[in-house]
Amino acid sequence: MIRGGKSFVSSPPAFSNDAKKLLVCTGNTVSIFSTTTGLQISELEGHTALVTSITVVPASTPASRILCNCWTTSLDGTIKYWDFSMPELMKTISIQLPIYSMVIPSLLAQQSENNEQPSDIYAYISVKDTKNEANKQKKELSGKILKCNLSKSRLVRGVVLSESKKPENITISSSGNYFGIHEKRKLRIWEVPTKDNKNINYRKLRLSHTKNMTCVAFHPTDRIVAAGDVTGRILIWRGFGDRTFAGDNGRFLKNDDDEENPGVRGDGDADSCTTWHWHSAEVKVLFFSSDGAYLYSGGKEGVLVVWQLDTGKKKFLPRIGTPLVNFTTSPDPSLSSISCADNRIHILKMPSMEILNSISGIKLPSSIPETLKGSSQDFVFDHTSGLVAVRTENYCIQFYSLFDDREISEVQVCERNHQPSDDVMTILNKVALSYDGSTMGTVETRLSEEGIGGFVTLKFWERGPHNNDFILSTVIYEPHRDARVSAVAFHPNGSMSVSASYGGDFKVWVSNGKGEDKLRCRWACHAVGSYRKKAMTAAAFSGDGSVLAVAAETVITLWDPVKNILVAVIGSALESIVNLSFIGDSKFLASASASRVGSNPQLSVWNMSKLSLSWSYKLHIESIACSEKDSLLAVLVVLPESTSKTHNTTGNGAILLFNAEDPVPIASWFVTKAKGGGVAFIQRSRSSRELVAYVNGDHEYAIFNPNSEEEEEIYERKFRDTVEQGTGHHIGGYASMYGELPELKMRRKAIEASVAESVMGMGVSERPWETIFSGPSHSLPPLTKLCSAFLESLMEKRSGMVE
Repeated sequence: MIRGGKSFVSSPPAFSNDAKKLLVCTGNTVSIFSTTTGLQISELEGHTALVTSITVVPASTPASRILCNCWTTSLDGTIKYWDFSMPELMKTISIQLPIYSMVIPSLLAQQSENNEQPSDIYAYISVKDTKNEANKQKKELSGKILKCNLSKSRLVRGVVLSESKKPENITISSSGNYFGIHEKRKLRIWEVPTKDNKNINYRKLRLSHTKNMTCVAFHPTDRIVAAGDVTGRILIWRGFGDRTFAGDNGRFLKNDDDEENPGVRGDGDADSCTTWHWHSAEVKVLFFSSDGAYLYSGGKEGVLVVWQLDTGKKKFLPRIGTPLVNFTTSPDPSLSSISCADNRIHILKMPSMEILNSISGIKLPSSIPETLKGSSQDFVFDHTSGLVAVRTENYCIQFYSLFDDREISEVQVCERNHQPSDDVMTILNKVALSYDGSTMGTVETRLSEEGIGGFVTLKFWERGPHNNDFILSTVIYEPHRDARVSAVAFHPNGSMSVSASYGGDFKVWVSNGKGEDKLRCRWACHAVGSYRKKAMTAAAFSGDGSVLAVAAETVITLWDPVKNILVAVIGSALESIVNLSFIGDSKFLASASASRVGSNPQLSVWNMSKLSLSWSYKLHIESIACSEKDSLLAVLVVLPESTSKTHNTTGNGAILLFNAEDPVPIASWFVTKAKGGGVAFIQRSRSSRELVAYVNGDHEYAIFNPNSEEEEEIYERKFRDTVEQGTGHHIGGYASMYGELPELKMRRKAIEASVAESVMGMGVSERPWETIFSGPSHSLPPLTKLCSAFLESLMEKRSGMVE
């Protein structure tokens, strides 16, 4: 099984001592990238939960820069020590509490003159107290800062430096003398003791502000600390701790002259406090340069601001295109990195701030207005090359390799700069790819302001000569007048497409380019169709392209796409059909109706030769996918909360794999974060075998072989308990009266049938009269059968008595 799609920016990265490698937290692992090429070199595997921090052991001498050791922490409650040149796990320390942050002051402090290393290495960790039951109930003071002896692999007893409502991120000075946290409007700073004895007095101070703070940074040499707040202001306290951290007692009499402490609030121990303000929203990035002459700041605007500390003058690195998250310096003063909210890390050349290279993960889900959620999709699959096309916040389509877990290319759909405000007026809400991935269609919607100015744009793109970029071919404004586009689908040969709208019509588009002329082709409207003025909610071409299926709300209309002739009308769903897909070259068509609260969703498989329903289930379908080579159907089901609790599973969804002719799934897997996810059959190349790819709502993904015996064994072992405890639900039609059809030619294992029963409720009803009349009329038994069964259910049956 291949996994990927993890966030690269959940925690700050760390440079190796030679600055040639960048260590990045990626889910439960640490990925190591080359700063020169941006490609992944190796990976540290061992944690079982999210990795939260990386601390590289610094080189004490120029010759020791080849050493590659680091400490990592995780929410699994462990601290691990690695040699990441191998890579090899050297040591594991179990804290048994989720660790959110860690600093190791002794690694940063300068060595003593006699070069004597301290006997023990101590770390300060920010944890969540999950053992105290009182905290679980009150949800108060669950965050703690504890001290850990890394050399002896244990916590230091009785040392709790701070308690807070939630775990806070610890920030340490580059000298290792001070560390601090921000909690709402308070900034707490501790002085690191020079010697660790049993009776240590941990001296700390507190600085106040009128707004909630968001980030903290320490000056590398002076007693200067900076903090950013939610309003975009930057506060700089100079000379902090002159009273608290001075002398043996750490206390001097406070001078009541307010002018000696300008800008300092309350009894804050600082000489002065200066406020700078450029950012329009909260400050997320704050860091001093290695020489302390400059302060870097960034936030939602997607601009890196460089402040000159003495004068307050500033310069900018604009148009990064996304909010900034973290800024990290390296042992090489000429290199730094900036982490962005779109899951990308830029390697910067300092001090010119030139972007040398970028490390890109899969783009994270972007926001969509409520009015467009029903007609929007986050991603689509390129089936023949194993790529996924993801729409991004900055109006781009990212092509990401699921097999290599890296970005291939990015296409700018709308020429618009990043907008830091929440009033986004243009949305890239739909993307479609032809089966071979050579043609792309995009739909962008400009929202109206007070009912004025809204319009829809349909664009067609052709793959360029370099095979990684797309060239704009045709732009169509208002393809369906003022109606929103509900679906875009391509003909198997890629020279024809269809767009459907909620306005009650669909349009067939044709291209005039073939072969090498495709780069100069143009798309034009070939035909327009409608059905009883109903909204067209989904569309799909058959495998040979001879039939076009368009969903008109609750029915499916079948058309000849060339002659634009209505061939047949089938189906009668309870809700609008939102997904259509022909199953390979078979005679079956799969449809899924709308899935929302209080609705009656339905998965249906239709027999095209008989124009009738083959089988159906009442399931909340998030996505359906069909194999090109086989008659396989994969569906992503969102399970109700009651099902997840009953079966004791952490997943809120399931992937069911069917043969189109058979209503019993041949395989199924529980998955997490199914809402907003998708499933597809993909190939690395045309000649390779089809695999199933699943992308969840957070754009994390997994690829697996549905026919692998090893995965079937894992599946059986994982769900055996669920099968034993499964309970069925009522179904209607023939099954309510006669039970399930006999298993003819079904080479299925008993475990798979049991899982299908527990997940989908395929049990036969003991009270058939409750559901005997449910379902569409074409799927009900004859009236004579219905009446006899109904009357028989009302008659009391007596058991025979033998004397």
